Amino acid sequence: MNGVRAEPGGVGPSRAVSTPGPSGATTQVTTRSRGLPLPAARQAPARRLRGASVVAVVRDEEAFLDAMVRSALVQDYEGRLELVLAVGPSHDRTEEMAREWARRDGRVVVVDNPTGGRSAGLNLAVHAADPRNDVVVRVDGHAVLPVTYVRRAVGTLERTGAANVGGMMMPVGTSPTQRATARAMSHPAGIGAAAFHTGGEEGAVATVYLGVFRRDALLAVGGYDETIVRGEDWELNKRLRENGGVVWFDPQLQVVYYPRGTFRALAKQFWRTGMWRRELVRRDRRTAGVRYLAPPALVLGLALSAVTGVAGAVLGLDWARVWLLVPVLYGLGVLVAAVHAGAREDAATRWRLPAVLVVMHVCWGAGFLCGVRRHARTDHRA
Repeated sequence: MNGVRAEPGGVGPSRAVSTPGPSGATTQVTTRSRGLPLPAARQAPARRLRGASVVAVVRDEEAFLDAMVRSALVQDYEGRLELVLAVGPSHDRTEEMAREWARRDGRVVVVDNPTGGRSAGLNLAVHAADPRNDVVVRVDGHAVLPVTYVRRAVGTLERTGAANVGGMMMPVGTSPTQRATARAMSHPAGIGAAAFHTGGEEGAVATVYLGVFRRDALLAVGGYDETIVRGEDWELNKRLRENGGVVWFDPQLQVVYYPRGTFRALAKQFWRTGMWRRELVRRDRRTAGVRYLAPPALVLGLALSAVTGVAGAVLGLDWARVWLLVPVLYGLGVLVAAVHAGAREDAATRWRLPAVLVVMHVCWGAGFLCGVRRHARTDHRA
């Protein structure tokens, strides 16, 4: 099914540094930055945003596709709404299901995504979307939107003048391993204390989960970078901010997300995420924050402690045994974090939490140290 292609040509928001208060006066907004400076939101524009295009890249999503599509189509948003699905090569019924949805509901558009890449697919979906729509709403195949999501997000765009708004990822699980992964992802010990994982105050941030964009701002910076397989959302938000736009976090925007359900899938996901974070840091060293450097430092520390400990035992070097404290202290830290994170979980979930945390940390750190290999630039499977 063919979509309408819109050529880039908008102008992203790039003015002012304040947001209107209750009485119309401007006030400073909350910002969070550990790297690049974050501009505040500008005075909301007079023209209201009209129409929204929900876009998603789907591949091997048979188990989750129906729930995602339904959540997008039942939005209580009163404006024009469509859903554009960029379908990649799948090993299941994803494409068949997507085209069936397009036959049943005229608001659903299906476009081919031959590479299966997320960045390429999102660009294809954006350019196939109705050019009359002022807003682009990104959703993932594993996500489920609340019914008020588009309406509130568009309202937040209008209220703040931001280029992109987003909220919280709310991971949930249906099996013990998936529930443990979900709990770890929303705990600071899992993947850090980013606002969209653990919550926080509304305000300007470096990046958000998914994203609801002004279409003109998105096109003005060229859309998603197709040379990036993972971390494409973070990199796009960086360019939006450098172009004068604001990325805004609204904690009331909460999206259900179903994480990986097996240790193997989780390990592969975090290995690839760490690998591509290394690439993003290579491209801009200013982005190398503690949150991103801690996992590779951990892996190096564990490896060095193992080598030094074994060498010390063989050579009879008593001082080398001190290095064995590294894995011991790390293990204790993981156990404490798992107890805290799993306090309200069932026993099966609690027992899996330490292993989930270790897989997240070690695979992310090892992927970062390994860096992006040639085949990884064209291998888009998670």
